[in-house]
Amino acid sequence: MSFQAYLDNIEEKTGLTPRQFIDLATEKGFGPGTKAGEIVAWLGEDYGLGRGHAMALVHVITKGPQISAAHVGSSGAHADASDTLWLDGKATNPAP
Repeated sequence: MSFQAYLDNIEEKTGLTPRQFIDLATEKGFGPGTKAGEIVAWLGEDYGLGRGHAMALVHVITKGPQISAAHVGSSGAHADASDTLWLDGKATNPAP
């Protein structure tokens, strides 16, 4: 599954976009420098997210939307269209 697909699946499951999760995380005091385990625990307890999906959000909460270009343009299961994740909702993504 691509990184973007993880974020899209989280939105489908919770009704919240990645950008909304960043805002919620900021309200809780999470951001760059926060340990992954703290964020994973919060996402599991409050939103029922498993570790894989939670770790996708950990990345955007602590590091922003940039990802490695390693899978950009590849044809495998982990292929992403861009090295910048779309955080504002699946329906508005200009490059689905």
